[in-house]
Amino acid sequence: MMLSDMRNSPSCTCAVPGTEPAPECNRYKGTLDLFYKVVRQEGFARLWRGTYASLALSVPTVGIYLPCYDGFRNLMENFTTGNAPMLTPYVPLVAGSVARSLACISCYPIELARTRMQAFTETQSGVKPPGVWKTLVGVVNPLKSRNSSQKLQNYRILWTGVGAQLARDVPFSAICWSTLEPIRRSILSLVGDDARVTSILGANFTGGFVAGSIAAAATCPLDVSRTRHQIEKDPTRALNMTTRQTLMEIWRDGGMKGLFTGVGPRVARAGPSVGIVVSFYEVVKYALYQRHQLNN
Repeated sequence: MMLSDMRNSPSCTCAVPGTEPAPECNRYKGTLDLFYKVVRQEGFARLWRGTYASLALSVPTVGIYLPCYDGFRNLMENFTTGNAPMLTPYVPLVAGSVARSLACISCYPIELARTRMQAFTETQSGVKPPGVWKTLVGVVNPLKSRNSSQKLQNYRILWTGVGAQLARDVPFSAICWSTLEPIRRSILSLVGDDARVTSILGANFTGGFVAGSIAAAATCPLDVSRTRHQIEKDPTRALNMTTRQTLMEIWRDGGMKGLFTGVGPRVARAGPSVGIVVSFYEVVKYALYQRHQLNN
């Protein structure tokens, strides 16, 4: 319902040439129905459109996000333990929010390119979707100007929807880390000082899976709002859209169901993703620490 260009694909096989597409081509009844119709209408590879942008986004985002979280958490815990012990349980919430904000703002143009690449609709057979760079150039081109100061202002379009992204990611991180830390610490406390790679992997994957699923479900309306921002084709309207206005539009058009459009796939993706990223990050940290100890 959000990606109107994808609902009515020119390659829809339900329609007879020269006639309107069949109504079922314009509607997705669920995740499996979406998979079936996308594969049938646009090919199996369509499901992986935007993968290069996703990979280009993941490396710098994780490289900024998780080390910054560790650093902020350690500094805050050291401070609160000695000065305000009652605030220590809230440290993961604050550290996760700050670290995610830094990563989000730094890497947002790539996130924008990824969403636009995934929403790309083939208007001619054989036309390949643009890459990350061409997508970003296409976003900026409609706002060309000869004035250098105006050009700098025009590049704001690359951060279209960053407010909606922060409105989604900051609460997501706050909920995620507030849930993940107690779970993994409880599991690791059962193991004690004899923690091995398997126990570290298991504790972090379990905590990440549960925390990611809860956070994804809770912040789904904000994710729907962010997507609306990113696929808006009118540059002027895109710059003026606010998260509150977008949420009101979604509520007016689809009610509660509209706000939680795609919550199933989002939870199914976020839980394993958070679990995999956090667990492998912690295992790499553990391996590097052990190597450092042996070298000393």
